[in-house]
Amino acid sequence: MSAFTWPPDSPSPAGSDRPPASEPVLAAVLVPLFLASESREPSVVLTKRRADLRRHAGEISFPGGRMDAEDPDLSATALREAEEEIGLERSQVDLLGELPPTSTFVTNYVIHPFIGMIPAGVAWRLSAREVDTVLELPLETVQAARTKTTIERRGMTFETDAYVIEDQVIWGATARIIEHLLQRLSDPNPNARLTLTPAP
Repeated sequence: MSAFTWPPDSPSPAGSDRPPASEPVLAAVLVPLFLASESREPSVVLTKRRADLRRHAGEISFPGGRMDAEDPDLSATALREAEEEIGLERSQVDLLGELPPTSTFVTNYVIHPFIGMIPAGVAWRLSAREVDTVLELPLETVQAARTKTTIERRGMTFETDAYVIEDQVIWGATARIIEHLLQRLSDPNPNARLTLTPAP
């Protein structure tokens, strides 16, 4: 478990589609990285969800979702979802590895993050029903933006660790995935450290 602090679970409302605690939902996200052409510094790609969605409205996340029966494995789930949500073609992604699975406390998802290098300057094609915008953020900026902030969700107000960049707040499972990514990139063990190479 990361050093981040998160709100406690709240009771599920009547009619909630939350699965039983014994049946976690498998999901995957793609963590797209690219090297900016000017500085060759790594940047990360995230999405901001539409404000009118029923769940996680307006939140910042990585492209991804639950595993479909047709997906041969979870990496295929991550690639499919990225293609559907932001138009990132699978042929443009060079998978570098997987980060530790991250659980969501309220919805009972187990998210498997896959790191992928992509070319700089991809022309995004957003899913009109899911994605409001794509964020391309230098990892150095993200790392410097770690702070504590107050969040209000489901009638609860709580303080949590987050990354706050201008008016964008990255928290929850997405922030924990970013924390794991930054740890891999700075790991003192060269065999465990993630090395980035440009996508073909």
